[in-house]
Amino acid sequence: MNLKKLLLVPLLSMTLAQPVWAERIQLDKVVATVNDGVVLKSEVDKILKRVKEQAEQQNTELPSDKVLQIQAVEKLIDQVLMQQLADRMGMEISDAQLDQTLASMAKDQGGTISDLRNSIEAAGESFQAYREEIRTEIMISQVQRAAVDRRIYISPQEIANLQKILAEQTGQSEEYDIGHILIKVDSKANPEDIQAARERADKVMEFLDEGKEFKRIAIASSSGAKALDGGQLGWMGINEMPTLFAEAVKGKQKDDIIGPLRSGAGFHILKVQDIRGRQVVERVEVRSRHILIKPSIILSEEKARDMLAGFAVDLREGKADFAALAKEHSEDPGSALKGGEYDWTDPTTYAPAFRDALLSLEQNEISDPFRSSFGWHIVQLLDKRVADKTEQAKANRAHQLLFRRKFKEESFKWMREMREQAHVEVID
Repeated sequence: MNLKKLLLVPLLSMTLAQPVWAERIQLDKVVATVNDGVVLKSEVDKILKRVKEQAEQQNTELPSDKVLQIQAVEKLIDQVLMQQLADRMGMEISDAQLDQTLASMAKDQGGTISDLRNSIEAAGESFQAYREEIRTEIMISQVQRAAVDRRIYISPQEIANLQKILAEQTGQSEEYDIGHILIKVDSKANPEDIQAARERADKVMEFLDEGKEFKRIAIASSSGAKALDGGQLGWMGINEMPTLFAEAVKGKQKDDIIGPLRSGAGFHILKVQDIRGRQVVERVEVRSRHILIKPSIILSEEKARDMLAGFAVDLREGKADFAALAKEHSEDPGSALKGGEYDWTDPTTYAPAFRDALLSLEQNEISDPFRSSFGWHIVQLLDKRVADKTEQAKANRAHQLLFRRKFKEESFKWMREMREQAHVEVID
């Protein structure tokens, strides 16, 4: 028996030993290609699992798996396109930035990152995978902001005009919690396609008029960005909505259904889920002064801190003048020549460490040395007041409303342009 035959014997034995009913296990499957990227079935399944769990918790009836799969694939295609754009831009989310976001999320829930980890793992999910999902969400948000911001211009005249309109409106204090369903119409659709979309929109209106649950209908029928969230756009004032929505919502009552409204994107159906009012804006402001010392190769962290500790002792004992020390030693170019002084300012605009140190002081009290991202400081609280910032808030609000409206409109146009320029193929 030659060598070849000797090798074949054990191989044949191994083959015969395998069960004849054994099947190949498919580990994953490509469900869509996006340029040179892909959407995997496992990613779609993950979204479906989460949507179903949320629906079960909220006692919401869902449409068929096929409808949910279409929505999930569309969402993942958009994510892949934005990931590709982020790669081209060289955008990365560092671990430090990610940890800061997770800490903020945990704090909003009244816990720590450790508590957040425990809750994620208790639900049977990997915390590391969850971290990467949050990293992706941050990246997508930043990519979208970077791409869309440059398309938006708001003139001072626009702000002034909107402030005037707000002042004249009797309902200027109202905000609306809006539900949204979009029956999409392609930009190149023919009259027959447009009529078919109109009929689908009318059918959706029939379902809603019959009392069917809005969230379920939105998940099943909407092509909007918030479809998988039940079409929930959240709270918006009249002037931060797209113009089409704003005109339609004026004067409507809670639970009113509006539509179909025609736009370039398709047919829109809105639900006014709730209404609330705004209040006068007051802000705590502080007047303060500080001395900043930046550690360097020559000046260590310890020496910088000790130098400021010595200044604080001399100032408390009346042996030194704060303004003179700031002019001579402070490395903050914006305040050193003014004796380290800052004019009346909302403390929330300061770096967190500086804000927290400042708000812990009594009037005229001088802090111990503390570290911020800029270096080592001592700070003195000179005065504190509660200021009526309603007028400034109105100007800021007008700008914010205009920006949000334009951002929504430009975001949709930008995403549609991205899709039209991309090579996308959904595999049945």
